[in-house]
Amino acid sequence: MSSFSLQKLFKFALFSVVFISMATLAIASFQFRVGGEGGWTKPTGNESETYNEWASRNRFHVGDSLYFKYSNDSVLVVNHTSYTNCSVSNPILKFKDGDTVFEFDRYGFFYFISGERGHCKAGQKLIIRVMVHPAMSSPQPAQSPMEDGGSNDDGDDWDSIWGPPPHNSTIKQAVASYFMTALGGILVIMYLLM
Repeated sequence: MSSFSLQKLFKFALFSVVFISMATLAIASFQFRVGGEGGWTKPTGNESETYNEWASRNRFHVGDSLYFKYSNDSVLVVNHTSYTNCSVSNPILKFKDGDTVFEFDRYGFFYFISGERGHCKAGQKLIIRVMVHPAMSSPQPAQSPMEDGGSNDDGDDWDSIWGPPPHNSTIKQAVASYFMTALGGILVIMYLLM
């Protein structure tokens, strides 16, 4: 094989690795459906787990999103105090379209409650802890749950449910991305040494 053909082969391989690596990073986010098939609804007491128990079983990263499906309800993004008190009067964001996707743009804590009277106090509220995605640079941190003077005893057993959550597919995709990037680096070095 001539050196010209070998150089073309290495250039093609390098381009392929870079393209696959970028595509892997682009799909490394995950959309979580809040409430599963039942969607974002007022708890009746017959549920197998609370919204926060569900959240504690998942690992959320910057770039992931929550999908809220609901009718005759709303989703409010609030601070810790409003979450703890189920206060709907001063939300950070309010969604009423029945089909809401909320993307995490930073790491830290996010607080969601229903905007309908009585729903939050019945348990229709959710805390999400977003972790820094391993494949991303560090964005600005979110306010910690205690910075606004809130109490940690809000009846949700926060401490008992927030252990280390299991890995989900976003971790596997990030590892694949790192592998592809390393492979691309090796190909670049081999190309430069020719």
